[in-house]
Amino acid sequence: MATNLALDPDLLQRAFEVSGETTKKAAVTRALQEFIARREQLGLLDLVGTLDWDDSVDYKAERTRA
Repeated sequence: MATNLALDPDLLQRAFEVSGETTKKAAVTRALQEFIARREQLGLLDLVGTLDWDDSVDYKAERTRA
């Protein structure tokens, strides 16, 4: 999909430097991918404390091979 964007040249230059990307398209694509991944990770934090923990499970014993 073709899109025209007015990008801050300083931000774009920093994106090139930290990402190693050499084109605007690649830099913006990587930025969007990392933005989405980060937001999805933050969503996992909402689950902390919402699950019931079963203290009777011996997770170390589950790791051994039979």
